[in-house]
Amino acid sequence: MQRRNILKALSAVIAGAAIVTSVGAYADDKVIKVGTIGGPDAQIWQVVTQVAKREGLNVKVVEFNDYVQPNAALDAGDLDANSFQHQPYLDSQVKQRGYKIVNAGLTYISPLGIYSKKLKSVKDLPQGAKVAVPNDPSNENRALLLLQAQGVIKLKAGAGTNGNNATPLDVADNPKKVKLVELDAAQLPRSLSDVDAAVINTNFALAAGLQPTKDAIALEDIHSPYANLIAVRAQDKDKPWVKKLVAAYQSEDVRQFIKAQFKGSMVPSF
Repeated sequence: MQRRNILKALSAVIAGAAIVTSVGAYADDKVIKVGTIGGPDAQIWQVVTQVAKREGLNVKVVEFNDYVQPNAALDAGDLDANSFQHQPYLDSQVKQRGYKIVNAGLTYISPLGIYSKKLKSVKDLPQGAKVAVPNDPSNENRALLLLQAQGVIKLKAGAGTNGNNATPLDVADNPKKVKLVELDAAQLPRSLSDVDAAVINTNFALAAGLQPTKDAIALEDIHSPYANLIAVRAQDKDKPWVKKLVAAYQSEDVRQFIKAQFKGSMVPSF
């Protein structure tokens, strides 16, 4: 009888261990669904997926064709993470829609740049210089923050941050009396002959044959608020798989791929 009880107890322990092993294996094999936008972002994530697999993380990339669905899908639990947006956009989405989504780590930036056909440095801007900036609220705000970072202007306290888009009316200090010329973002490259400098988005600069890392006289810092990021639900932020996912993206393999593939139009922010 005693021997039978011992065998039954041993069988129960073995069965329990098998269950724990099975659960552990399931946790390790869990598919992490990451939403992103088709194109360059999706290309990068193919490399991230390979790096993650080497570290035991199974990542599935889900492509979207607009900027609204990825956050809605993440908040609803249909995705585990997404990667397509910068912090100001995430902040606005959280504010408008009440999403409980947070930044888990930075990815890359398509740097806004200051370009000029007349000057080799921002410091060479003359008194009364004409500087063209985008006229849409988001990009104008971004341009004014870049000009402030370069010491050209100073904005009023609180302007340009926390969802408060700055405009030329928010300029508090303008030592060189620079005249800000507001233009449609797509027209900025063509304005370079008529102004001293222009603040141009990377996509429009590239379309005009300008290379950010070669032709810009100033670029956004890689840790600008406009660097893209990996977002997850707030409840998941400290989970081990999130750390693994961010590490896979911020790996040397991905860094080298971005540099080689995009040649300065997208710059790693890690």
